[in-house]
Order: sequence, then C-alpha cells, then structure tokens
Amino acid sequence: MFQHLLVPTDGSALSDAAVRTAVTLATAFKARITGLHVMPEFHVFTHRIDMLEDTQERYAQLAERHAEQYLAAVARAAQEAAVACETISVTHNHPYEAIIRAGEERNCDLIVMASHGRAGLQGVLLGSVTQKVLTHCRIPVLVVR
Repeated sequence: MFQHLLVPTDGSALSDAAVRTAVTLATAFKARITGLHVMPEFHVFTHRIDMLEDTQERYAQLAERHAEQYLAAVARAAQEAAVACETISVTHNHPYEAIIRAGEERNCDLIVMASHGRAGLQGVLLGSVTQKVLTHCRIPVLVVR
C-alpha cells in the first residue's frame, strides 16, 4: 500500500512517537522512510530567545547539531527494524512548506507526523504545522497524538 513514508521530527517525545509509528508501518508495508528536520532561519528580530542570544553562525551550528541528533534517532529506529531510511535537514521559515516540498520531491505516499495539540489562543497565535500540512498537502497525512 505505502512505499515511501516521510517523517518530520522536531526531537520532541511526540515526534518520537510518530517515528515509532512510521517504522512500524514501514515494516508492515515493506516501505522505506525519510526522516526530515526543518531548521528555522536565523532572525535578528524574533520571539525565540535562542536567536536573541546567539550570533547567526553560532545559531546555525546549534541548529545543525540538534538536527543531527533528531535525525540520528530516526535512523537508529529504522535500522533496528531493518527499514531503509534516509535523513535530511533543511532550513526554512515555514516548516509546513518544507515538509510538503520534501514529500513531493521524494515521491512520498504518506506523511507521518505528530501534533502537539495546541488549541485556543496558543493555536491561533503559533499556528499548527500539522494543521497547515493537512490543509495544503495532497499527500495523505497520518497524525500521531
């Protein structure tokens, strides 16, 4: 049924659950997975404290280190289950756009991702990457909560 699953991760416990779900599905369908981490671009004016305290170079180093850690967890889970896996990281201001683009460019037929379940004012102000992927993507999305 599914041959190629895209698994975006932000390193959170919920993303880890989505990774485990994707690996389980990939095992069942004899599919492969692609792990994806989207790093935000550096901005001088931002609400993110890590950007306010760092130089652009230092921020990029930390972002890449985090991406490597998050994607290593995806690769490790896939390897333990004998599932073919590749990992990629990209820099983009709008993670949902990067997720959709990665899925389309790699011909993925399912995106497996977590939802942090933000609701109310927090959901309106921060937006939901998962909601935006669901709204704008033609690839089926499995949401893990």
